[in-house]
Amino acid sequence: MEKLKIGISIGDINGIGLEVILKALLHEKMAELFTPVIYGSSKVVSYHKNIIEDEVDFNSTRSADKVYHDRINIVNCWQENVNITLGKPSELSGKYAIQSLEAATQDLKTGLIDALVTAPISKEAMHLSGFPFPGHTEYLTKELGPGQSLMFMINEGLRIGLATNHLPLKEVAGALNKELIMEKLQLMNQSLKMDFGLERPSIAVLGLNPHAGDGGVLGDEEERFIRPAVVELKKKGMLVMGPFSADGFFGSSQYSKFDAILAMYHDQGLIPFKTLSFGNGVNYTAGLSCIRTSPDHGTAFDLAGKNEADPSSFRKALFLAMDIARNRRLYEEMHADVVKKREKVGGTEEDEILSEDED
Repeated sequence: MEKLKIGISIGDINGIGLEVILKALLHEKMAELFTPVIYGSSKVVSYHKNIIEDEVDFNSTRSADKVYHDRINIVNCWQENVNITLGKPSELSGKYAIQSLEAATQDLKTGLIDALVTAPISKEAMHLSGFPFPGHTEYLTKELGPGQSLMFMINEGLRIGLATNHLPLKEVAGALNKELIMEKLQLMNQSLKMDFGLERPSIAVLGLNPHAGDGGVLGDEEERFIRPAVVELKKKGMLVMGPFSADGFFGSSQYSKFDAILAMYHDQGLIPFKTLSFGNGVNYTAGLSCIRTSPDHGTAFDLAGKNEADPSSFRKALFLAMDIARNRRLYEEMHADVVKKREKVGGTEEDEILSEDED
């Protein structure tokens, strides 16, 4: 199989992004597995290279179509000198994070890179620079569509997706409805098949309220639209169950019995995920036309410049991006074979799927 080109946006230059990027790429075997393409500035990379006190051999270029496949490549998105103020979000650090992200996203859209791994951004710095999105997920959903996406936290067999992403808690209940939950569950189901190679995935759905509403005593969202969404998708053949009470679900280790879990809001999903997986988890944006992963941590301004940041999560984000890229290629090849077979016998795709299920 052809060697993959993995693009990397550098995130906030005043945080630990470039430190974990360089540490993750330092192992000599990494450049054998894929071609790393960092979007940023050779000068900024050199500054952070001095922090980790290690030799980093890289190729500086103006375009991702002119890279060396045996070393780290830096696509220079700007030429000017940059004032780096480690540990402090600023308008300038937001500006360069945006430039890196936009350049990498454009190359991802045009196929110059096979996947994108994003280093952490500061939402404060991005806001100061006029970035009109709450985070990476919302920006990439707009750019890489076609419609909804799914914020999907991954660590080996633990996979937790979110029905709503970066919303104030007071807005969550109003943002949820049956159609949204069904759409997120269908995205999750498709991603588990296409990106993770699971033929018939099992999915658990969490309730919104304490004790999943306790029969309507503690809230009626479960009965009004969460349970109906589950029931309807069951009728369509999906292996989906719930809604479950979130505290007991994780406290009893029931989560380990499912291939994936849909949480209703950010902290409901990420608190248990980071408790169980911090430092080893990956944030994956499912449902996009292209592949994007990210480490499960933020900019960690308190660690910036100290050479203490752990690259484990970023390394796992790189590996997951490669795995999903290969899984998608395999899935597409298999799907193409099914289409050819269907055309030959004159059946429909539905007939083919039903035939496979019967087997």
